[in-house]
Amino acid sequence: MIIKASAALRNDYTSISNLAKTTKEPIYITKNGEGDMVLMSIDAFEKREQVLKLRAKVLQAEEERISGAKTMSVSEARKKLRERVGEI
Repeated sequence: MIIKASAALRNDYTSISNLAKTTKEPIYITKNGEGDMVLMSIDAFEKREQVLKLRAKVLQAEEERISGAKTMSVSEARKKLRERVGEI
């Protein structure tokens, strides 16, 4: 976990920005010794958003399966995918 004071962000933005980009980790910014905000690169943020969206889709599919929604086998799914791309 990377923790930096808000003064470091204010006084040396470039090095904090480079740190976020190179580590691809969130940087926790403190103000008066207390947690204040989290800074991360755009790439790290977008990757996190993609993961969260994928998790939401998986959770929705699992909830639908549990509630009795129609499902298909792996072979059925493969066949449908092949039909979509015109392999059959």
